[in-house]
Amino acid sequence: MTDQRFATLHRIPRAIWILGFVSLLMDVSSEIVHSLLPMFLVAGLGASVTTIGLIEGVAEATALVVKVFSGSLSDYLGNRKWLAVAGYALGAASKPFFAIAGSAQVVLAARFADRIGKGIRGAPRDALVADLAPAHVRGAAFGLRQSLDTVGAFAGPLLAAGLMLLWANDYRRIFWIALVPGALAVLLLALGVREPEHAAAPARVNPLARASLRRLSGAYRWVVAIGAVFTLARFSEAFLVLRAMQGGMRPALVPLVMVAMNAVYMLSAYPFGKLADAMSHLRLLLVGLAVLVLADLVLAQSGRWPVVLLGVGLWGLHLGMTQGLLAAMVAQAAPADLKGTAFGLFNLVAGGAMLVASVIAGLLWARIGAEATFYAGAGFCLLAAVLIVARLRAGRDGR
Repeated sequence: MTDQRFATLHRIPRAIWILGFVSLLMDVSSEIVHSLLPMFLVAGLGASVTTIGLIEGVAEATALVVKVFSGSLSDYLGNRKWLAVAGYALGAASKPFFAIAGSAQVVLAARFADRIGKGIRGAPRDALVADLAPAHVRGAAFGLRQSLDTVGAFAGPLLAAGLMLLWANDYRRIFWIALVPGALAVLLLALGVREPEHAAAPARVNPLARASLRRLSGAYRWVVAIGAVFTLARFSEAFLVLRAMQGGMRPALVPLVMVAMNAVYMLSAYPFGKLADAMSHLRLLLVGLAVLVLADLVLAQSGRWPVVLLGVGLWGLHLGMTQGLLAAMVAQAAPADLKGTAFGLFNLVAGGAMLVASVIAGLLWARIGAEATFYAGAGFCLLAAVLIVARLRAGRDGR
């Protein structure tokens, strides 16, 4: 069993490993900021929870919308790497603006720029993984990249918590540190990854033209629909941090919530990505939804530290089960020359859902309470499960 697992890892191309480490470094950079930002906005700038929901919704939706255009441009140009480099560079360059922010509006602008960078790099990078990965280990390749990405998401909040203790809650000083791993990510991608050769096309065709979009299959459209409803159920993780704050935890220790979530995410992403190469995608996605329902129900019960820790652990497990899986489903359903566009459109629809989900979560939290936010997430999970069951009963198991 162990030998087989390592054999699969050896079949994953070196460039995908490098892309994973690039994601790791950028996630260290982003999560240093992201794990502290809700507290900084509330305690440092006097922002409301509704404002945080709006900032997070606009920021994440922006990233997902921009992916449409960057993905389509990578298909049109036949080059994905340098678009990804540009996106990582913009993300790194946004970090100092969090350190100098004097209002929630400046934070919004910085998050907007950071997420534009994420949008520029996201679809070309995912399409690059799909280009590089042999079909029989595609799920494992996406799982590996996601797992390495999540090492960074684990290390970033842990580093933030340590620096908060060391520097007596000096948010701005810590935000400056986030620039370093971001810059290293840009250098590693620029120097370490070579664009694979693509089959020569007879002529460049607009990937967003109607004739091109018609080539995206019904199976792909189902993946988009399921992904959109799934995103409604999974609002911004800033609300996990806010839930931990309600329990009276010391500010320096609150980032450990994200550490716990990402530790589980990191450990589960590759095994479940590998499992996706061997079983029904939709059935595995259904199990992931069940885990998210459990996470929401647990988090709705209490803000006490042991309860929150269990809830965020389940949240991390559902991420490990589903995020690489959804990427593999998109890659499987899309034509080779439209993979960037396919990832971009998938994320466009998910972006609208993320904006709606985060705004609804903020409003429910402010007007009814934290419990309502998490119960609403569980309700959207059940709606996504209905779509998946309908697809399974129609004899379409996602493989």
